[in-house]
Amino acid sequence: MDKKELLSIAEPYFDEDHLAELSLAISFAAEKHLGQKRHSGEPYIIHPIAVAGILVDWGMDIDTVIAGVLHDTLEDTETSFDEIEKYFGRDVAFLVDGVTKVSKARAGMRDISSYLPETKDNLTKLLIAVGQDVRVIIIKLADRLHNMRTLKHQPPKKQIKIARETLEVFAPLADRLNMGRIRVELEELAFSYLDSKEYKRLSHILKDRTGRSQRKLTRVRKAIDQKLTEEHIPHQMDGRIKSVYSLYKKLKKIPDIDEIYDLIALRVIVEDVTTCYLVLGLIHSLYPPMVNRIKDYIARPKMNGYQSLHTTVMADNGQIVEFQIRTEQMHDYAERGLAASFHYNAQKFTEAYRKGQIAAMPADLRWITELQEVAAQLHEGKEANVEHLKIDLFANRIFVYSPRGDIYDMPEGSYPLDFAYRIHSDLGSKASGFIINGKMKPFSYKLQYGDVIEVITNKNAKPKLDWFDHIITVHARNKIRGQLNKRFRSSNP
Repeated sequence: MDKKELLSIAEPYFDEDHLAELSLAISFAAEKHLGQKRHSGEPYIIHPIAVAGILVDWGMDIDTVIAGVLHDTLEDTETSFDEIEKYFGRDVAFLVDGVTKVSKARAGMRDISSYLPETKDNLTKLLIAVGQDVRVIIIKLADRLHNMRTLKHQPPKKQIKIARETLEVFAPLADRLNMGRIRVELEELAFSYLDSKEYKRLSHILKDRTGRSQRKLTRVRKAIDQKLTEEHIPHQMDGRIKSVYSLYKKLKKIPDIDEIYDLIALRVIVEDVTTCYLVLGLIHSLYPPMVNRIKDYIARPKMNGYQSLHTTVMADNGQIVEFQIRTEQMHDYAERGLAASFHYNAQKFTEAYRKGQIAAMPADLRWITELQEVAAQLHEGKEANVEHLKIDLFANRIFVYSPRGDIYDMPEGSYPLDFAYRIHSDLGSKASGFIINGKMKPFSYKLQYGDVIEVITNKNAKPKLDWFDHIITVHARNKIRGQLNKRFRSSNP
């Protein structure tokens, strides 16, 4: 994508003044990044232009799109905050600075030297950058999405590292913001690099299964469409095929693919909530439902704000079909999540939004308002409890680092031994101590978000029975049990 293409896709959404600002931003960034190259050998400017294009596609406001164009200028060029503010205004400068702080904070968390007194400062910077304006997160997600789309140009080791971080950090973050379409693409791209063989195998299975089901599904779709038309219900219908990574996760729980009923789902999109329930009843009047698979996410939305009615029915041709029934607004939010709150250039993040006063914010995203309040407290130098917000962002997982900067997600409440066995069973079995954030810690220490963990080994160290008191992961438990059994058998031939 070049300047002309970006302006072309932005034209339907912005007025002439905004397009002129965007054009200036592209020229400004191109000059600042002049001479810089990507791993592909292409001019660096294609990356920020592509990020801005993604933000336009997501329906973001003009300030966010311009910040997308400029997002690397503070970090990678001689550009100053004041320079950006002079040409593009304080809001844009604020967003670019926020994205830069996130990048620097994450880089700092990977450097063990910064994990002494500066550890809390890095996390604080990250919270402040993200919390003061949620658009910062959205720009980072667009940045990561384009980097994943062009990951093939990176060295193999870098591909794996970036893909793992994407799967363990950025995809869950997109899910937390209910940005379903973005989450799926990030997961698919990451999985294709982390386990290309399994990705190809499951892709083939999915294609074969869905191909054989399409004809039967078409008959069901026509029957529902006819019924809703007869009842004079305006509606749209489309299909959704399960993603490869979602199938991979599902097979971990249900090994028999024949027992997975949502490989293909039909979506029915209607005008209002009352009609959603009416359509649910009409579908059940045609096909008997599997009662334990009726889910009402309208009355009780998911934690990320997702709303829809789900039902699985048995069609008369023997086909098992899942239906998702929702309004247009619910569908838009399911696809684009928080980004759907930005109706192109009509709504910006005003002070009222930052105070949680805009009704468009779904009730189940209250944590964003809480995050903003905590960020304001930290910004003013006040004490603030951030622990519940860290947990809220990534459910009940925490993220820790090796001394080399590799990121690992662990269950909340994990111990250092869980981490050691996660790295390698031999490393765990020879563990004699742990240096965490530059200080020695006991086996009983519970890992915290952002810890940098170095495992101290001793060739004479051996697993002990009391180690079971200092692990919570099944993987570590199984490895220790196996090592103890092997030692017992060798000492009692």
